[in-house]
Amino acid sequence: MSDNMSFESILGKLEETVKILEEGNITLEESIALYEQGVRLSEQCRQRLSLAKQKIEIIKNENFEESDIVSDVIMEN
Repeated sequence: MSDNMSFESILGKLEETVKILEEGNITLEESIALYEQGVRLSEQCRQRLSLAKQKIEIIKNENFEESDIVSDVIMEN
């Protein structure tokens, strides 16, 4: 279901879930089901953020390595 959803969409759904739970106008069974859904959505957000962090680290490292190469070439000349 949420594999095709953006991070922002998943986060929005999580926020809606939390809001409904905080209002408390639902049955215990509905609360438990929503809580379970919220835990899944929270985990999906965490995974997406972790993946984004890894991608940023790769980009930073690639740019750092390129900068080193350019610096090395300049120093040699």
